[in-house]
Amino acid sequence: MFTGRMKTEIPDALRYLGNGLQQAGARLVELDLSDNAFGPIGVEGLADLLRSSCCFALEELKLNNNGLGITGCKLLSKALHDCYESSKKEGSPLALKVFIAGRNRLENEGAKMLAAVFKKLKTLERVEMPQNGIYHVGITALSDAFEENKNLRHLNLNDNTITYKGAIPLGQALSKLPSLAILNLGDCLLKSAGASSIAKYLTDNTTLEDVNLTCNEISVQGGLDLVKAMKNKTKLKQINVSENQFGEEGVEEMEKLMKSFGMAAALVLEDDEGECSDEEQDEESEEENDSDAEGDNSNLSHNDSNHSHNASNQSHNNSNQSHNTSNQSHSVSQLKQHSVTDFLAAPSVSLFNSLGPNCAQLFLDEINSEPEDRYLESMLLAIMKVSSLVPSTTTLQSPSSSLFECTKVLYRELFNWASNSDKLSTVTNALLVHLGLIKCEDKSFKINYNLNGCMTAVRLLSEAKLLPSLTESQLLACMKLMDEKKSRAGIQLVECY
Repeated sequence: MFTGRMKTEIPDALRYLGNGLQQAGARLVELDLSDNAFGPIGVEGLADLLRSSCCFALEELKLNNNGLGITGCKLLSKALHDCYESSKKEGSPLALKVFIAGRNRLENEGAKMLAAVFKKLKTLERVEMPQNGIYHVGITALSDAFEENKNLRHLNLNDNTITYKGAIPLGQALSKLPSLAILNLGDCLLKSAGASSIAKYLTDNTTLEDVNLTCNEISVQGGLDLVKAMKNKTKLKQINVSENQFGEEGVEEMEKLMKSFGMAAALVLEDDEGECSDEEQDEESEEENDSDAEGDNSNLSHNDSNHSHNASNQSHNNSNQSHNTSNQSHSVSQLKQHSVTDFLAAPSVSLFNSLGPNCAQLFLDEINSEPEDRYLESMLLAIMKVSSLVPSTTTLQSPSSSLFECTKVLYRELFNWASNSDKLSTVTNALLVHLGLIKCEDKSFKINYNLNGCMTAVRLLSEAKLLPSLTESQLLACMKLMDEKKSRAGIQLVECY
């Protein structure tokens, strides 16, 4: 609705909507404003409606993909809190049942603010908050709130960085939800330890119908623990554990177990990535990742309140250098952060490989630690530096390339951000500049990376249908023109379209 509108127009438009509903004496039961790019400034206009008697009987609130951000979430949480308190004074407190707010970059701070509201409500039956950049700190706060909502039946936290640290409090909360039927924790970096923890706490639940734990880097033991936890779930329709790391033997064991339970048809297991070669290394990576995630969240929280945090963080790191030997996890996290910085300064395949299997998350941590107004430039720089090393011979049929896989993750995050922030045109234009396809107005901008690798990555993303149509059409058209010009000049290029 608000694409292309000036920021000053958006709050007023939502105020007019709210005022009209209030004057009409409406008593809303459901409010769905999903997929409208009103952003945090739009919540200013929406807040009055949410506080009003129009919403005292509200049961379903759907704000999916609105680009709320932490600031918008703060305003939303305050409005819902005020609505609850006002309706309570009227003798019938707000009894919200459905809350949906995916793809909004709520992060830890937003999650904590909403958790405080959820604790008061105690009436939630369905909560969906996928793709919000929430780490274990925010997950812990939400888990405490979920425990207070005993009727919670449907929980979707897909594509948040829960990890093992977040799996423990979340699992404890799940064990106290007697009506839980649908659980989506796909793409949450649980790994085996996190999956086993979730499995342990789900053992006594008998109401589960649909479980999604895809894309979590879970190895055999974690998979077996999950399957064993399904034994007493007579209502189970599906447990999806696709795209993990069980290996052929692990897959066979899991299928055999489910068959013995009489639930063979419920197991969905596709595109397995093969057994992890070193369990111990996997567990160590989990611990290191958790340390990184914890530091990342501190940076994110601080970033939201003070955009000058980089300088203070650097000072803090320097002053605490002597404590590294006494705090091993902090030391490991620091080493990885410096490695990312070193790679960006001088990209090489060997330095990229030294970052380990979770390199994409390390890049995201580094990017998210930057001030908000630096996000796009930092993300583009990381994408170009990584993709510049992608061999021109790479195809979608090639064995998995860690360079291209990392590039895919970074591009995905970039386009999610663009969609949530209503900045796809800005991102597309910036990509054209960084790929050398159009001139940059900033004369100081220089390309110091191998464009052939970057172009190869774009071609592969296009083949895999991972580019937004607007971006894809502009990139490929400009790449084709450049190839034609250079072909006429006698320069041979890799085919990139």
